[in-house]
Amino acid sequence: MIALAHEVHRHGGDLAAVLPPALLAVSAGGYVLLAVRRGREPRGWSRWRTAAFLTGAALAAAAVTGPVAAFAGTDFRGHMLQHLLIGMLAPLGLVLGAPVTLLLRSLPPVHGRRLGAVLRCRAAHLLADPWSALLLSVGAMVALYCTPLYRITSTGVLPHHLVHAHFLLAGCLFAWAIAGPDPAPRRPSVPRRLVVLGVAITVHATLSQLMYAGLVVDVPVPVEQLRGAAEIMYYGGDIAELLLAFALVSTWRPVRAVRATAPRRTRAPAVAPGVS
Repeated sequence: MIALAHEVHRHGGDLAAVLPPALLAVSAGGYVLLAVRRGREPRGWSRWRTAAFLTGAALAAAAVTGPVAAFAGTDFRGHMLQHLLIGMLAPLGLVLGAPVTLLLRSLPPVHGRRLGAVLRCRAAHLLADPWSALLLSVGAMVALYCTPLYRITSTGVLPHHLVHAHFLLAGCLFAWAIAGPDPAPRRPSVPRRLVVLGVAITVHATLSQLMYAGLVVDVPVPVEQLRGAAEIMYYGGDIAELLLAFALVSTWRPVRAVRATAPRRTRAPAVAPGVS
């Protein structure tokens, strides 16, 4: 029985290791197929969008396979590199690929209207709010490292992959809420979104400094690994957030207020009495 349980656990772990890159490969293949079809239309489809999406998918796949995954399994610095790729850099590429716009252009009209209705529902309004996205992404990172949650998720394969899935989805949500080209309900102005991004940068910097000092965080790893991971979070997070800020301001077109001026009325010349 023990041998059988071990075999089941081993096969379950193998399946959990293969499933994430397989899902990413299927998503990338589906995106390319739709992009090629839309590219044949008069409107076409941006190759830059396709390159951005494929880059994001490749970064996410690199985080959960190969040397990065092996490094993460033995060293907390690899774990932090993994989360940087999954939660910040990969989502930026995926979101800039505008997959929802591509899907809306590819679906039959009836299904497109249904998807549009989902995007306009109350739950979508809540999730699309940058503050909600900030809580789910950056707030989750604080909870992971400042509570016993990291210890809990390190005890099994399934919790570990659930954390990865959460950071990928939350990272995509945050990038979409801040600078995504896809339609979003009631999107705030660019200055307001820059404020939210500034809060995210501040929280990341503060958490990385506390981690480097070994304060507040609950991560039972050697000091050199903890400090190295803190440096990856600090410098890597800055790069990712600067790229996100660049993506936001590069599409910003400030609306200049135009003062409406009423046309001047010209008075008709007075006619002198007696003059015809």
